[in-house]
Parts: sequence; C-alpha cells; structure tokens
Amino acid sequence: MPNDASFQRRVIERAFGLLERTEPALEDYDVAIEEDDSQTLACPLPARMDPDAHPAVDEAKGLRPAYERAVAKFGKRAGAVRLLDADAVPAAIEAFIRVAEGEPWKQAGIPGIPARVSQDIRGYYETAALAIADHTPAAWAGYRWFRDQTRTGQVIRKARDAMREAGVQEPMWRFLMPLDS
Repeated sequence: MPNDASFQRRVIERAFGLLERTEPALEDYDVAIEEDDSQTLACPLPARMDPDAHPAVDEAKGLRPAYERAVAKFGKRAGAVRLLDADAVPAAIEAFIRVAEGEPWKQAGIPGIPARVSQDIRGYYETAALAIADHTPAAWAGYRWFRDQTRTGQVIRKARDAMREAGVQEPMWRFLMPLDS
C-alpha cells in the first residue's frame, strides 16, 4: 500500500521470516490489495520539441529531464531501465516504429528480446512519471498511463499487432503489452 509504512514493514518482516525456513516456502499474505482501475496517474507529457522527430521519439527525449530527476531523487534503483541505457531508449523506440510500419522485427534493430526492451522503455517512462506526478500512483496506474496516454505506448501496441499479423510466434509479441487484450 503506497504511503503506509507500518503495513510495508509488516510485509517485509513476514518475507524475512520466510528466509528462516530450510525448505522452499510460499505463503499467502493475509491482506489482499485490490486495485481499482479508476485510479489513474496524473502525469502531463512534455510538449513537442523536435517537429522532425517521430512523436514517440520526441516524447521520450522530452521525458529525459524528468527521468534524471527521478533517478537523482530515488537513486539508481528508481531508474527501471535494466538492459537498455537511458540513452538507448529513443533508438529502441525507433526500432518499434519500424516494426509497427511493417518491417520484420528481426530486421528492425530492436536491441534485444522485444518484450524485455518494451519493459525497459516502459520502465523509463514510469520512472520519469514519478518525477512529474503529484501523487503516488497505484500499482498498475503507470502501466495504464504508458499504454493509454503516450505515443510510445501506441507505437508498441501497433508493433505488437504487426508482429501478430505477420505470424510471429506468440511469446515474441504477447508480452510487449502484457496486460493488454
């Protein structure tokens, strides 16, 4: 639960208690947190800066200062970009643009497994959103914001659809947007 330190402490203490066991353990926690899809992330996107760049690439570049603020405030762990360096995010988006436009994904220059690269891009966006948002978002609010309100989310959805229509094996396109139908 966001901003509930005592609840978070109880969860951590319970998790550490599992480490004392000598055999693998899996337990349900006695509290289930239900997320309401109506909880949204209020995060305005930057204005267009480079009219010659694709809107998704321009958007990602415009979010870079917010991304850097979030990393400075929350530390390197806030920078959810794992395989990609933040500098590589615009080029990765350009590769997904090419896929969305019909180029085969293996030839488009995606710098790794498409789903992992997509997750890194989404992590970059969600990290930047933390610096812009005026509140702590619900668990999946950042995902929904990325999917529904960003140009890059639109590009990745189109790339996913193009891969599916081209007959690419399902595991390669399904997890580009994992909670999307």
